[in-house]
Parts: sequence; structure tokens; C-alpha cells
Amino acid sequence: MKLTTENSNTTAKWRAPYIVHHIRDRERFRTQPFSLLLNSHLCVCASGAKTCVPRPSCSECIQSPGCAWCSAKGFLQAGEPSERRCDAKEALTSRGCKEPYPPETDETLLMKDKELSASDDIIQLRPQQIDFQLRVGVPQTFKVSFKRAEGYPIDLYYLMDLSFSMGDDLDMIKKLSQDMVSTLQSFTKKLRIGFGSFVDKVALPYVSEMKKKRRDPSPHRGTSCQPAFSFQNLLNLTTDTAAFENKVIGQMISANLDSPESGFDAIMQAAVCKEVIGWDDGTKILVYTSDDTFHMAGDGRLAGLREPPDGNCHLSPSGLYDGTRFDYPSIGQLARVLTANNIQLIFAVTKNISAAYEELSKMIPQSVVGVLESDSSNVVQLIKNAYNSLSSSVVLEHHGAPQGLEVAYQAHCTSPSPGPPGLRPWSQRAECKDIKINQQVDFYVQLNMSRCLEQTEFHLSVQGISEQLKVVVRMKCECDCGPVEEASPSCSGHGTLHCGTCSCDPGFLGQACDCQQSEDHVSLDEKCRHGGSSQLCSGHGSCECGKCACQRSFSGQFCECDDSNCAKSNQQLCGGNGKCVCGKCNCSGAYGGEACDCSTHTDRCQTAGRPCSGSGECLCNRCVCKGGFDGDHCSHIPNNCTKYEKCVTCLSKHKKEEVAEACGVPCEGAVLSHKKTLRDAYCSFQSFLYDVTLTPQGIVHLRYAEMPSSIDKTWVIIGSSVSGILFIGLLIIVISRLLLELSYRREYQSFVASQQQTNWKETRNPLFKGATTTVMNPLHMDDE
Repeated sequence: MKLTTENSNTTAKWRAPYIVHHIRDRERFRTQPFSLLLNSHLCVCASGAKTCVPRPSCSECIQSPGCAWCSAKGFLQAGEPSERRCDAKEALTSRGCKEPYPPETDETLLMKDKELSASDDIIQLRPQQIDFQLRVGVPQTFKVSFKRAEGYPIDLYYLMDLSFSMGDDLDMIKKLSQDMVSTLQSFTKKLRIGFGSFVDKVALPYVSEMKKKRRDPSPHRGTSCQPAFSFQNLLNLTTDTAAFENKVIGQMISANLDSPESGFDAIMQAAVCKEVIGWDDGTKILVYTSDDTFHMAGDGRLAGLREPPDGNCHLSPSGLYDGTRFDYPSIGQLARVLTANNIQLIFAVTKNISAAYEELSKMIPQSVVGVLESDSSNVVQLIKNAYNSLSSSVVLEHHGAPQGLEVAYQAHCTSPSPGPPGLRPWSQRAECKDIKINQQVDFYVQLNMSRCLEQTEFHLSVQGISEQLKVVVRMKCECDCGPVEEASPSCSGHGTLHCGTCSCDPGFLGQACDCQQSEDHVSLDEKCRHGGSSQLCSGHGSCECGKCACQRSFSGQFCECDDSNCAKSNQQLCGGNGKCVCGKCNCSGAYGGEACDCSTHTDRCQTAGRPCSGSGECLCNRCVCKGGFDGDHCSHIPNNCTKYEKCVTCLSKHKKEEVAEACGVPCEGAVLSHKKTLRDAYCSFQSFLYDVTLTPQGIVHLRYAEMPSSIDKTWVIIGSSVSGILFIGLLIIVISRLLLELSYRREYQSFVASQQQTNWKETRNPLFKGATTTVMNPLHMDDE
């Protein structure tokens, strides 16, 4: 209930995140073990081929993964234990067993396999029943097909919150009830619809206990409400759509004190009261509408309600549920009840609390969340979208599989199916999304048994669909090797032969019952114990009539000798040159050593002179060189130039006549040979050139010679440098003088040429005035 719109929104804002985390915390203990269990199942299914662990009897053998049993007479050699009859089928065949048990036959029977049909007799799941015979650790695979039929019957139960804050929503639902029915009828003509409502438990602190408030809990004057209730079934599922419309129109709002409602109580009772509500075998949809959060398990303790719901129907004849006896259901209980009854849940809630319901939907299979407008005006479109979302998702799941039987899936959602499963991984979940009506999807289901079980059966179904596939599993844990042969000759006439092994009569022992047990039968075993050991035949054989029959590579009176535990050489036992006897190598004639890898021949050590060039010892036909020598024949002196530098130093300190006596030790007994010149020497030290060679007789020869005297290059370099500088300077001066002379000559020739081209003429310059002036006196002119 919300007393005012503002208060309700505020409450929802702080409570929705709390509900989200509260759901996660309180359901973690339920979801985690379930996930771990499925993961372990998946690992077993995907583990692949297993190595056979031999067992002594046929029944134990076929319960060991990867094993088969050979019951043929004479299959075992003398002294071989019965476990040798149990091995991988390929190994038994390679050892001569013609018909290992069990034979490779098809152990799957389709007991009921009707084709998919969308006619009056609708069949959406194929096959309908299958019979398997399983062995431990040997998985079997079969195919399941599903096709959602058009027009499949729908049972829709509309569950509405009638708390005070839903008043406007109720008015809108009254107007849209006809549209809701018309929309659902567009999916199928086989529609049945029902109606129920909820408020909260009639107890403090959820609902006021005042008499006046119990009669009319309305928070406002002038507004009347019906008394509060936990859940009420108002209309059973019916094809009379008019009755649904009338029932919705006749409803009144109610009220409670706190914000959360008793929606979980309503969902639980609507799901478990199958006969009262009238659920059928069609698609079952429960539409839950509310504008606030929900009470969950533990909240009932506020009213002193500690007993959890018992999962039974508690509706009164009038359809009311008295919620004051039990606590609220847990999310896990709701998930189990809805799954068991194959009911799909649509949460139609307002935006302010949608986050809490989104988290809740993750924990409830086949549930979706749609966001309502504040007045529920979009409820018809919301239901349509939610139904399309649910119907487009196909999830195949199993129910009732016992522990020890693992179930894994592969989903082939495309059409047509790509074929049988190959190397694709197996999954713990089989789901296809965005599937259309009449589109076929295929699932491959793998069964694997981890231990022997009694004959069992379980069911596979698609979420939201009532059809089921019944799977009957029979366990192959005992051998059927043919008739039992009593007093069999193969058992020396003193035992019963079954599956190739003898069960000896009293007083007889042995693989073939050929050993008569004496009165002090313990002494027979004592003869097979070595040095008071508690193990018979050292644990490597069987005691047959007081004598050890050793297994595999063991030998000796008490099987104490391991003929495969000798030293190896070149990856071979005893180097391939001997025989391993009781942990030691007995080598053939020309070989010795712990692993028979030491040859007594010396042909690989021979050289032209002495063996190993006189510088090593021939061991196991290989040269072991002395210090200072290496190579296959010890004919190489490593770092010989550096090694004899001390010898050269000694040569430089003594005269030629004194060298032989004075330098014997530093020259390590080398034969010294002085040369005037030594052009091909490859060693040099101080003022000597020298080289070192080893003769085939193992004698070291050192030839040496003084280096030729050299000119002091310092003055040569200085003189050359000075001469070069002077020469270059003179050359520069000469070149510059020649260039200057050439320049002068060009200037002179140019001047001469210009003089020859000049033309001189004598003319008077009009501006020129002479230096003297003549003046004529006219007085004197007459006298003349």
C-alpha cells in the first residue's frame, strides 16, 4: 500500500536496491551447490576416453570405464592372474580374443516415437519414451526434437495487487479486460483465463488490527476499501471470457500498512492449488501485476510466523487463503513449485521496482519482467510481448535423474540441424532463443553413469510445455557370458567355469583348480613369502600350489627379481648388448660395464702410430685423452699457441745452445726445432714465430724462429709527413703562380685587342675656348 504517491515512490527507491541484494544473499546457498553439481556433471561427460583399470572378475571389469572382458578358454598363459582378462577391447583383440564382452550392439530402444504434429492430437516433443542400457563410464547419446505448435492451448491466470496504490491500475484493467482477452485469443482459440488478487497478511505490522480499519482499511476519508486479505481466488480458469471481464469490473481496492505485499503467498497458492484453479496440460501462464516489492521468507517473523509454508493448497471454499499460519515462501520454494507445475511467470511491475523483479526473475526459471506504466495502460501490450519472449525461448531440462547419472546437452537451434554431435563441447543447459512457431529445434542428450545403480527412470521436458520424454535406464553391471559349466575340464574337474574363470570346489586352489589344499593350507602361502614378507610372491605374482607364478618381467623363486630394471644405454636395456637378469646386466662376449655399453675392442682407438696418438688411454673402444689433448684420437692440442707461450718466453731468455737444457720443463718435453725463417707459422709471441704439431707417435714438435728485425717507423713517419707537407706547399705555389700568369696574359691580350679597334678623328669641340683673345681697336683700323 502507498498512502501518498510521493511517499510510495520514496519507499520504492530505497527498498528496491535492498531487495536486489537481499535476494542475492538469501538465495546464494541454494544456487551455488546446484551450479557446482552441474559443472561436475559436465566435466565427467566431456572427459573423453578413459584408461582401463583391470579387475579380477567380469562384473567388476565391465563396471570399470574403458574395460572389456575376455571369457575365452585358454586365453591366459600359465601364471597369469584373472585381471589379465580385463583390458581395453583393442588390447584384448590384439592378444587373440575374438569376442570381448560386452559386444558392440545398439543398446537404445525407442519405446514410443510419434512424429511431431500440429493437428488435433498435438505432439511437440519427440520421442516420447526411450529405453537405455548403460555401462559405467560409457556415455550414450540420443536426439530429442521439439517444434512449438501454432494454436497450442493457453491457461492464463491474472494475479493482481489490490493494495491502495493500485487504485488507478484497477480502473485501467477494468477498461482493458476485453482487449486483454482479444489479444490472447489472437495466439490461440483454446484460451482459458482466471483471476485472483492479493494484498498482505492480516496481522501486525502488515495490516492494522483496529476493528474499524479491518472493516475498511482506507487511508483517506471519503474512500471505502474492502478488508485486507493475503490471497483470494476470484475466478477459476474458464473459457467464459465475459465472466473474467465481469469479475474484474466488480473488484474493489484494499489497503495495508507497509509497502511490500504478500505476492509470494499468492503465487504459491495459485501454483499448488491445481484442482481449485483448474490448471490443464496446455501452456500455463501466471501474470503477476504490482507496483511495489514483496515479502519473502523470514519477514513473517515480525508477526510471530516462524513455520515455513508446507507447499500444500490452503484455500477456503470461498477461495481465501489465511496467511497467518505460515511464514512467506522463499524464492527457492517458488522456483521449485513453478517448475514442478510447469508454470511460466510474467512480472508486470512499475519501473521504480523493476530492478528487484529483474533479480528475482533470474532465480525463477521461465519468468520474464515487463515494465508497467503507472496506471497499467500498457498491460495488454506487455502481456503480448512477454508471451512472445517466453514462447520464443526453448529450454530442455531433466527431472528426477538420480545421483550418479550425469546428463549433458548440445543444442542445435538452426534449421535444418547440422547433424550428429562432433567435437562440440557438451553443456549443462540446452537452450535455443528466437525460435518461431513451427520451427523445429534438435537437442542431443548424453547420458553417462559414474557408478552402478538400480534400474531408474527420469523425464525430459521443455520449460512451459506439459509434454514429457520418459527415459528408462537399465544398468549393465553383471556379465552374461553364456551358461555356467560345472566340473569343467578347464578347472581340472574341480570347479565351475563362468566367464572364463574358475570358481574352485572346497579343498582346491589355483587358476585351474589344479592344486589340492592341504589341512595346513596356510603353509602353501608361506612357501610363497620371501623372508617373512606379508606379500605373496613379493607382490609380483600368484601363489600356485606353494610356488610363485610370476607376472610380466619378474622372475626368481619369490618373483623378487625384476628383469626389466637394469641400467640402460642408448634408450635400450643393457645397451642392447646383454640380458637383464634380476636387476643386473649379463653382457655378451665383447661388451662389459653396468649397462653393457663398454666394448672390449680397440679398433676405434688406433692411429698410424700409437693408440690414441700416445696422448690418451683406450677405454670401451674410445680414447680418453690426457690433460691438454682432445679429439677422437687425442690428436688435437687445444689452444696450442697460448699453451706454449711460457716455452717461447724461455727461448727468448737463453741462447740457442742453452735452450734444449734450460727450457725442457716450460716446453713440456716438446722437441724444439730452430729455424732461420718460418713463414707458415701461425703463432707469434714477443719476438718469435712458432707452430706446434703432434706426430702419430704422440711427440710434440715446436718449430720457432726469430721475427725479422724491423726499421724504426717513427722517423720514417715524421720524415714522410714533413716531406709530404713541403711537397704539397711547393705544388700549391707553382699551381697558383701558373694560374696567375694565365690571368695576366688574358688581360693583356684583351687590352691589345681593344686598342686596335679604336678609330681616332681630329674635330673641334664646340665648347672649347682658346687661351688667347684678339681685340680689334676701331680707331686704329682707319690709320691703316
